[in-house]
Amino acid sequence: MNVQFKKGVLELCVLVLISKKDQYGYELAQNISKRIDVAEGTLYPLLRRLTKEDYFTTYLVESTEGPSRKYYKLTERGREYMLELVEEWKQFSCGVNELIGEGTDHG
Repeated sequence: MNVQFKKGVLELCVLVLISKKDQYGYELAQNISKRIDVAEGTLYPLLRRLTKEDYFTTYLVESTEGPSRKYYKLTERGREYMLELVEEWKQFSCGVNELIGEGTDHG
């Protein structure tokens, strides 16, 4: 998949997944990678930025498999931002799909 496509939509994917359930970084990377090929290293700067912007809060949970895990939880501000992005994405993707349809329809 085109790198620019991924960069543009990764923030929305992260917000949506964490809105469903609090997750830690590696778990989030695994869940995104099921659908989009993404390097785990690209997620952490994004998670830090979204936390700094008050879209996420974090908390630690003890792990039986090593060090404590930092979980990300969507804030109310984050939920509002996510809903805005979802609406923008719907409008954007609909417009792109219309253009693709017009551009590939040679009937």
